[in-house]
Amino acid sequence: MEDLPSMTVLAQESRGSNTRLAWLLVLGIVLAALNLRTGVTSVGPLLDQLAAGLGMSSVGTGLLTTLPVLAFASVGAITPTLARRIGEHRLLLLALITLGAGLLVRSLVGSAPVFLVSSAVALSGGAVGNVLIPTLIKRHFPARTGIMTTVYTTALAVGTMLAAAATVPIERAAGDWHVALGVWAALALVAAIPWLALLRSEPERDTGSRDAGIRTLLRSRLAWMIAIYFGTQSMIAYIMFGWLAAMLTDNGYTTPEAGLILGVFTALNIPVSIVVPMVASRFRDQRPPVVGLVAFYAVGFLGLWFAPASTAMVWVVFVAVGMGSFPLALMMLGLRTRTPESTAALSAFGQSAGYLIAGAGPLLVGVLRETTGGWSLPFGMIFVVLVVQLLTGLYAGRARYLEDERDAARMTG
Repeated sequence: MEDLPSMTVLAQESRGSNTRLAWLLVLGIVLAALNLRTGVTSVGPLLDQLAAGLGMSSVGTGLLTTLPVLAFASVGAITPTLARRIGEHRLLLLALITLGAGLLVRSLVGSAPVFLVSSAVALSGGAVGNVLIPTLIKRHFPARTGIMTTVYTTALAVGTMLAAAATVPIERAAGDWHVALGVWAALALVAAIPWLALLRSEPERDTGSRDAGIRTLLRSRLAWMIAIYFGTQSMIAYIMFGWLAAMLTDNGYTTPEAGLILGVFTALNIPVSIVVPMVASRFRDQRPPVVGLVAFYAVGFLGLWFAPASTAMVWVVFVAVGMGSFPLALMMLGLRTRTPESTAALSAFGQSAGYLIAGAGPLLVGVLRETTGGWSLPFGMIFVVLVVQLLTGLYAGRARYLEDERDAARMTG
């Protein structure tokens, strides 16, 4: 009996240690998420200055705007393999260092080819983080997937808006776009600090696990439904970020007015990212939120298409709520799997295929608008995308697991 006090102390110390580790993981995930889109959204506001300063051709600027999709699809696909070989904490640390190094190099150079290569390096680090963070949430917070997805997507939205909104004021204050882009390299290196401490708690690697490999997922209906759902919501997002200002100016808004509405639309992603996962986690499955978000999209796009142009802000708010399909899609990556290894595989497959699907959206809208001289065909295309999003979301939103589908296929095979 005399050992009981010491056992109690050990238990309390263990709980305290676990609590500190959990908070360090939360901090690490938040700081990492803040950085995953800065390499993308810090470029757009300075694109004209970059093209002039670097002597970049229209082909170069087109490639620069396409790089995120290429990096997210290609590097994201190999992330689970890298994680098995290197370790998840080590890999995220390496990804953040790579991201910071790429951002730093591109902020210092005066050569268009070097700027493009260093941008690709930075975006590769972000692509690894895209896939790895849902896996880490599943591994370390399996009973808190909803709340941790809220934390993750909110930090992601804040970082996205921060880089888009702050880059130009920094450039004006410094008088140099090099400084404005270099700031984000410093933020990435700060984000690496918690993961240096977390190296000591590296999870054991299941190097023998290949059950949820790419061949298995290619045969999985659930994996494809999640990938297409992810792709359709990303396509809508890319269309809105790329073409909303043009929609508004074509309807009589001035460029500053259109920019203000686009800013409000971007800012709304933050509260939407907070609310949607919290609401979705209260449902037994995710089909009701899928239907609700598509309904918000439909009302918003119908308003932008047919309502008086003066009411555009109202309809943009509806579309912004519909953008909650992004955190919902990220939730599904963890909710449709039982193990972190399966989450990693599904995250890689779903995001890689999804971003490839999404990348075609802005291009198609541009072609349809140029061909017809109006917005009727682009809006018609958007509604086709929404129908696909609804159908795939209804399938992916059901309470089922990737592993169960695989086991059932084996039994019938």
